[in-house]
Amino acid sequence: MAGTIAAVSALGMTAVLGGCGVTGGSPDVTLKLVAADYGDSKANSSQKYWDKLVEEYEAENPGVRIDVSVYSWNDVDRKVREMVAAGDPPDMAQIGSYAGYAAQNQLYKADDLLSIPVQADFVGQLASAGQVKGVQYGMPFASSTRVLFYNKALFSEAGITPPKTWDDLAADAEALKAEGVTTPYALPLGPEEAPAETMQWMLSGGGGYTDTVGSYGIDAPENVDTFSWLKTELVGKDLTGPVAPGELDRADAFAAFAEGEVGMVNGHPSLMNIAAKKGVKYGMVPTPGKEGTSKSTLGVADWMTAFRKNGHRDQVGDFLDFVYSEKNVLAFSREYDLLPVTTSASGTMAASDQDRHLRPFLEELLTSELYPVGKTSWADVSAEIKQRIGKAVAPGGNPSAVLGQLQAEASRAENAE
Repeated sequence: MAGTIAAVSALGMTAVLGGCGVTGGSPDVTLKLVAADYGDSKANSSQKYWDKLVEEYEAENPGVRIDVSVYSWNDVDRKVREMVAAGDPPDMAQIGSYAGYAAQNQLYKADDLLSIPVQADFVGQLASAGQVKGVQYGMPFASSTRVLFYNKALFSEAGITPPKTWDDLAADAEALKAEGVTTPYALPLGPEEAPAETMQWMLSGGGGYTDTVGSYGIDAPENVDTFSWLKTELVGKDLTGPVAPGELDRADAFAAFAEGEVGMVNGHPSLMNIAAKKGVKYGMVPTPGKEGTSKSTLGVADWMTAFRKNGHRDQVGDFLDFVYSEKNVLAFSREYDLLPVTTSASGTMAASDQDRHLRPFLEELLTSELYPVGKTSWADVSAEIKQRIGKAVAPGGNPSAVLGQLQAEASRAENAE
């Protein structure tokens, strides 16, 4: 995305700006909110979204002031950690993870804060992903899914149709290579996007990061089969690029697609704008699976949390009820081409011609699976995946051995929770 490069949220959104929110008179209560920036320039900084929302809320609630600080994804999680470590947490933080704070009993439960209609309005998968041991602490704030993007011009030149299965995808990649396409399929298993691309492929092969009881199952036979196929049928046949998968980051894969050099790549909504700005005509289809369209796809979310230390539970809850109104959820989602986290806003978006470009992603949300973010071990496991998973498909790599090593690390981390 445009702008100076910045960290990537769970949604893959970049952010570049920081700042402080609105100020006002002498309220009875001041609530501090730390939020992440989803914009890629000053013109669409999230600060503008929050300033407008807070102005409206404070006009209706003169006894409450909301002090908003917006930080880039480079800084927001670290900033909140530093505030917590200093004994001065914000009242609310809109960040990338919540489980560690929940495990330390620092967060309000969602049902301590939100009205019943608001809490019940969260999309089911997202609400479940916000739980630790069956209790919701993380309130989804923004969400996204993945679909397969393909370059229509390159497909037309090769005389091929979008894939529905792995075999279709491999055949299409071979045809694109024969036409001289630089990168038939971009496989970003580099540190930036590795956990997402890995999970997307695992799901398409009938596996995933966890088993049916919620424990890590990284080296499950289905996952080993998936990465063995990738290594043999795509990487081993020189159908990926432009660099080795373990060295390819998502941003570079997206940029190459936007330059017309990539035939296919898994992508989230922001790729639509990136490609359109470069004039690339693209199509989108559900993720191909082993024997047909994948039964599940990757869903991702960022989280709103509320810290208990400063109290003000009633005021925090009332403000968050306002934040999660259909109007405000839709406004945020439309500003940044993200998916609504509430059922009501999702229904409105699905029926609106204004949002038709997001329908393929909305349709995937109902069958999506999210990272195991309710595990305090997930941050460490995700870091290990970023460092190691590319080796599974590298020349001389052993998918079974690499996934087995990751499973061993995950089991140790899980047992330490």
